[in-house]
Amino acid sequence: MSYSVREIFYTLQGEGGQAGMAAVFCRFAGCNLWSGREQDRSGAVCQFCDTDFVGTDGSLGGKYAHAALLAAQIEAQWPAGDAPEAGHRLVVLTGGEPLLQVDEDLIAALHARRFRIAVETNGSLAAPPGLDWICVSPKAGAPWVQQEGQELKLVWPQPGFELDAMASTGRFAQRFLQPMDGPAQAHNIQACIDACMADPRWRLSLQTHKISGIR
Repeated sequence: MSYSVREIFYTLQGEGGQAGMAAVFCRFAGCNLWSGREQDRSGAVCQFCDTDFVGTDGSLGGKYAHAALLAAQIEAQWPAGDAPEAGHRLVVLTGGEPLLQVDEDLIAALHARRFRIAVETNGSLAAPPGLDWICVSPKAGAPWVQQEGQELKLVWPQPGFELDAMASTGRFAQRFLQPMDGPAQAHNIQACIDACMADPRWRLSLQTHKISGIR
């Protein structure tokens, strides 16, 4: 299959269980919970997305005809002096909703280049086999199909979810609360802090890339 990619770039993972790690981000175009157009936001299932995933005209974005071509572009962004056998290579497949496009061919092509593969998904679609790190960020009102992974990252506060139930739902090695961005961010940060202190099953995730000013 071909792949529609918004952008590809090298940076540090800014949030969640792998925060601070160097990674190549591959952002796929498109999402199943919002069109990405502002005029559609109020009627979307997910109304608080802070990411531009529309189109393929971002840096290194485009239509990639096959998995090997996309994997080669991702590999080209990794520092040349780092030997692949060192085990440092990390790619984060994100969106939008990456599981609309990520398939076994792409997973195999990235593993062949010694990448550890992380995916950031809204959980409404089942993940294909072979992924090394699955981060699920479910959205209220959307189907929650993928209830297993390395990381549950719940944007909070989010009406429609109950924290105690969410803390025991699914099989995840780590569970994070991430303050919802926007005009009420200071209040939301405090709400997440209070919730994590009240229930230690949760950990706090901050968007350190926004704090530090990195991409």
